[in-house]
Amino acid sequence: MLNLNETHNPKLTSWVASANDRKTDFPIQNLPYSIFRRKGQSEAFRAGVAIGDQIVDLKAAHKAGVFPVGLTPTLKTLYKPRLNKFMSLGKDAWSELRLHLSRALREGADKITQLEACLVSQSQVDYKVPARIGDYTDFYTSIHHATNVGKLFRPDNPLLPNYQWVPIGYHGRSSSIRVSGHEFHRPCGQLKAPDADTPILAPCKRLDYELEVGIYIGKGNELGSAIALDNAEDHVFGLGLLNDWSARDIQAWEYQPLGPFLSKSFASTVSPWIVTMEALTPYRDNWSRQESHPQPLPYLDSHDLRNSGAVDMHLEIHIQTAAMRAEGMPSERVALSNFNQSYWSISQMVTHHTVNGCNLKAGDLFGSGTMSGPNADSVGALLEATAGGREPIMLGHGEKRTFLEDGDTVTLKGYCNNDNAPRIGFGEASARVLPAV
Repeated sequence: MLNLNETHNPKLTSWVASANDRKTDFPIQNLPYSIFRRKGQSEAFRAGVAIGDQIVDLKAAHKAGVFPVGLTPTLKTLYKPRLNKFMSLGKDAWSELRLHLSRALREGADKITQLEACLVSQSQVDYKVPARIGDYTDFYTSIHHATNVGKLFRPDNPLLPNYQWVPIGYHGRSSSIRVSGHEFHRPCGQLKAPDADTPILAPCKRLDYELEVGIYIGKGNELGSAIALDNAEDHVFGLGLLNDWSARDIQAWEYQPLGPFLSKSFASTVSPWIVTMEALTPYRDNWSRQESHPQPLPYLDSHDLRNSGAVDMHLEIHIQTAAMRAEGMPSERVALSNFNQSYWSISQMVTHHTVNGCNLKAGDLFGSGTMSGPNADSVGALLEATAGGREPIMLGHGEKRTFLEDGDTVTLKGYCNNDNAPRIGFGEASARVLPAV
């Protein structure tokens, strides 16, 4: 588990003025990574770090001599169009660069003129998925979500027996993961009405969002080895936002006995930014399990887990319909949840994933599963919010939704703050639904 250090000092300010705005996602205490290039340019994608409304072009900063010569091997990995090589270096390399970035961006730093020339406005760039995602595993870590969905199909037995004993997950499709700002077509698939004798091929009618946290693996492990719980977060680079879109009607027909297939593989959306685990240190919470519930098996339990295994990360869902957009209306928040309510922690997911000897690789992505809270306004999917489509939600301008309609834009947001640390954010994960092809 990482400790607080000088980079977390809440009193730090930056010579980049926009980083000192209390509403920014990217103060100097954050310093998340993305892959970007300037709009309208044929230049290569490369790594950058957010500071206020700007991006530090790390390749340019290195060539300008902003950083010590000893950082050259680390910085050269950030010339690449994906973060995988840098992510594979491990927490000591990540932490060393974070410290030098923090010092270079503080008020009164040396070489401000050189580094200022390496800033690019975030409004003038295009992003790509920040890592080459080789493997994607979607977990199911919210007991509120699992219970709510279970009640729709098994009112007398919403939670299956294994849920409180083992982190449930399945392997998803990485090729259709896209970065925030994209559009996708409503998927088609086999649908079968309850009273029909045969299924039909048709566009999905019950399209849904899923509010998730994306967990990016850093340094991997060898095939045949397992990662111990208290070492698990050493293998996690950072967190982002993830919307794992779902076609509920396709899923209902196809999921037995092997689980989701076409209902999930058509699109997933990630935010451009990865907030490092070190940046999240001030926002850690204790992790607990109700005494009346089964307690984790020993390989999934420890003092460190109980003391600081959760992350206090606020999560929001916003919807903007086509009518709202035409009238110039902003998106409307429809849910507010928190990652600290996850029934299974990041470290438990990593450890369980490898207990059979499975090898993780830098850039692998875990989805937390839909993050829902205990209240009606904290559920992370329309399936829950509308009681399976029976009770539409009302939007403030008079429209209603049971499931998503063509033209709807869904935006996920996330941030951390508390009395002892400033607000840091995760940017946005946003995408728009187009009509079926």
